[in-house]
Amino acid sequence: MEERLVRFSLFGQEFTFYSDASESEVDKVVGILRNELEGSDGTYTSTVPSSKLLVLGCLRIAARYVKLSREFEEYRDRQDRSIDGLIDKMSEID
Repeated sequence: MEERLVRFSLFGQEFTFYSDASESEVDKVVGILRNELEGSDGTYTSTVPSSKLLVLGCLRIAARYVKLSREFEEYRDRQDRSIDGLIDKMSEID
């Protein structure tokens, strides 16, 4: 996919960047950031500078990613142990 200019507003500021992601992916990413930082009605009601809020929001999202990644690895380990157990049981049958 070809890169295109993406524009969105957050905290009353315009942000632009180039991306080769689909429109729906960009909308989801911006929506996640917006939900993390703005109220449910899309208003910005903080005295904290927007640049600091953006960094804090990104840190919260990154922390969520790390947690999900760890949980997925734990899930895979459980599945591997379960499969190994099934293989052992099947080997005992022979």
